[in-house]
Amino acid sequence: MKAQIKLGRILGIEIGLHYSWFLIALLITLSLAAEFNSLNPGWGQAVIWVTAIATGLLFFAAIIAHELSHAVVAKARRLPVRSITLFALGGVAQIEREADDAATEFWMGIAGPIMSVVIGFFCLALAVILGWPFGAVPETPFLAMLMWLGYINIILAIFNMIPGFPLDGGRVLRAIIWWVTGDGLRATRIATRVGQIVAFGFIILGLLRFFAGAGLGGLWIAFIGWFLLEAARSSRAQVEISETLRGVRVADLIERDCVIVDGHHSLQNFVDQYLLRTGRRCFLVRNGHGIDGLITPADLKETDRERWPYTTVAEVKRPLNKLRAVTRDTPVSEALEIMGREDVNQLPVVQDGYIEGVISRSGVLRLLRTRAELDV
Repeated sequence: MKAQIKLGRILGIEIGLHYSWFLIALLITLSLAAEFNSLNPGWGQAVIWVTAIATGLLFFAAIIAHELSHAVVAKARRLPVRSITLFALGGVAQIEREADDAATEFWMGIAGPIMSVVIGFFCLALAVILGWPFGAVPETPFLAMLMWLGYINIILAIFNMIPGFPLDGGRVLRAIIWWVTGDGLRATRIATRVGQIVAFGFIILGLLRFFAGAGLGGLWIAFIGWFLLEAARSSRAQVEISETLRGVRVADLIERDCVIVDGHHSLQNFVDQYLLRTGRRCFLVRNGHGIDGLITPADLKETDRERWPYTTVAEVKRPLNKLRAVTRDTPVSEALEIMGREDVNQLPVVQDGYIEGVISRSGVLRLLRTRAELDV
């Protein structure tokens, strides 16, 4: 999930917001305002709303801390972490590849809930130290905020430990099965199957509560179940693709028959003579000193069609020195990660300073399709 709004970096990890975050932020703020109003309406509306907004912001800071704990473990285990994105159902750390062993998967999964439990008990303990009789109605807005943050973080940890992949509990379950069986792919299949059962349970429970009169609360539970169901399917597909590509190198999928076009051609000539006639998606661009760029149909979209006759290929190409390149020995799974991160469909393959060809998403998909047909 990509962030539409970037907030900055923590420990070198980009923190961002998805647009859906604003929906849940609004709902949580409204719920907190109603909760604090019921606790003590004498505080006044201004105090209640300030407390609700501050509590909501601190809760999302706690979610960032939860996700950062996953990211710190991943980085300690040498797994690249791209970003953390807050969205409607919480947060997600974008870890660029799956764990290589059961121990890494276990500690990555358990780190988040541990962090949430620590934050929760810290808030409750601080509230008690400041005079809150445990279990009683808090007398001040600050104590109410600490009480709510304490309870909700502990509930968040418990929810995340539900054994439904890709929740943290599902990842812990996967790690345990992986450790017992020694088979990461089998562990993934079992954990995602359990995750799908849990997701169906949420959907059924939510619908039953909705028709029993729970209203939006029931639909919210059903929506969480639907999200978990889709996430389990997506996670299983991603892991199985990684397993299928294990041991495959870029050298196995190099496309060497790349068409070379002259950088002095106009875009109109390039489209008419090369793009539309061949149906290819990637072309190398040559200048007087050799190959120095790459152009794809996506690059054409940045130039108005009316200017195609007056714009050269060299003006639109992406220079090789600004492109991420891979070598023959790069794992194909890593090449796919780079394509996803850079939002491109091809990468040049460079060896000893020369371009040997390109590797493309379509080439990887052909390999996956062939292996799926042969069930290998």
